[in-house]
Amino acid sequence: MQRRRCRRVLGAALAGRGLPYAALGGFLAAALVQAGCAILVERFAFDAGAAARRRLRGDAMARLLAAGPAMLRGAHSGALAAVVIDRIEAVDGLFARWLPAAVVAFVVPVAVAAVALALDPIAGLILIGAGLLVPAAMALSGLGAAAAARGQFAAMARLQTRFLDRVSGIATIVLAGRAEAEAQALARAADELRRRTMRVLRVAFLSSAGLDCAAAIALIAIAVRYGGQYAAGTLASLPVALFMVLATPQFFAPLRAFAAAYQERMHAIAAAEALVDLPALPPETPPLEVRTVSAHGITIDFRDVSLSWDATRGKALDGVTFRIPAGQVVILAGPSGSGKTSIIEILLGFVRPDAGRVTFNGADIATLVPQALARLTAWVGQRPVLFAASIAENIRFAKPEASDDEVETAAEAARVVDFAILLPQGLDTVIGEGGYGLSGGQAQRIAIARAFLKDAPILLLDEPTAHLDPVTEADVLDSLKRLCLGRTTLLASHATAAHAFSARRVDLRGGRVVGTRGTA
Repeated sequence: MQRRRCRRVLGAALAGRGLPYAALGGFLAAALVQAGCAILVERFAFDAGAAARRRLRGDAMARLLAAGPAMLRGAHSGALAAVVIDRIEAVDGLFARWLPAAVVAFVVPVAVAAVALALDPIAGLILIGAGLLVPAAMALSGLGAAAAARGQFAAMARLQTRFLDRVSGIATIVLAGRAEAEAQALARAADELRRRTMRVLRVAFLSSAGLDCAAAIALIAIAVRYGGQYAAGTLASLPVALFMVLATPQFFAPLRAFAAAYQERMHAIAAAEALVDLPALPPETPPLEVRTVSAHGITIDFRDVSLSWDATRGKALDGVTFRIPAGQVVILAGPSGSGKTSIIEILLGFVRPDAGRVTFNGADIATLVPQALARLTAWVGQRPVLFAASIAENIRFAKPEASDDEVETAAEAARVVDFAILLPQGLDTVIGEGGYGLSGGQAQRIAIARAFLKDAPILLLDEPTAHLDPVTEADVLDSLKRLCLGRTTLLASHATAAHAFSARRVDLRGGRVVGTRGTA
């Protein structure tokens, strides 16, 4: 009788007669509700992931900027870019997929299992037993996923740093006849990344295979249970049997998403290890100790200053003592490695001395407000950093709020106008990244124009005429002389042309002051 009733119900359903339209309407309504909930979950997950990435990237950039160039010595820019971009993007899966999937994977299977236990305890226990196999498979694959993800990130960082190095030195590679060899080396690094990425995917597929196996076991066991009852004519309720068969995929669907998100979690953990290794934010200076100094007439004093970059290499500065009177120029002279750049980095606030004091008008540099220190100093180095923008925008970088008239005045003072007037759009002519399209002397004049525009009372010049020919060097020195007027200036140079300045000279050797010439 039960078998005939089943055939009659199924036959009517297939023929389209006697369909339970009210039940079908409820099913469609439930399906729409489920789809709406899935859309809301996706939207909230995306917002959570975006907020987490924004917060992590802001924290990473704050740490890197607080550390400064001096503290990041030895860290490759390609590796740092990989941390700030690729690794933070990889953490997105933890917030956008793992956390929502973990909640859904707990709520939905529990609800389905509760209904199944109420309708058929044996079928409910089959679902629960098969569901418990999923965490075991995930735990086994998770260990391999974490190790594979670490290897993938390491290979990606190696490829990025190698590629960036080779692109920046492409001219040297071509001239040395190493283009083919370097191309092959890049191909090997790319192939290593491919192999490690495929290893990550293999581990992910293993986890998916374990879940599919558990779902198949549950579905087969339930089908065999009800199939046997149907064959024997002892099936108690066809709706319950159909419900259990249809509920099995719904029981495992959240677990499937959870297993996929578990790989994202292990990937995120491996990516987050690099974020933990970033330099910590420096402690805030107590409010009562911070100071500012007058923006005019600043005297700089070094008293027994010592600094070590690496204990195994000895001291970069050892008991350095000298004084720069307000509004005067002091030349730091000495061979490469004598400590000139280290002194400038201390004055820029990139690093603090291990011992001794550096003061501005008696105020210790360590107690100055960082923003005030940045406003007090202007810097011109050997190779100015220029951006892919117009000449005027590159000059305005020193003072974003400057007007067009102020920018033009600074350009005239630095003699940028002398060559800009010959360009198609004058100061609005767009130059390439790194000053592409300009000569070394023209790029240096833009850097000097920045210093004119900033109008800081302290001027730091680090080998500003290096790599320039004698004629261009003379023009740049002429602009620098005018820039130094009325400013407390420290000029680090071993070029004989720098001695054209009527200034006191401090000679450095091995991080020590070995002599001075001129008057303070």
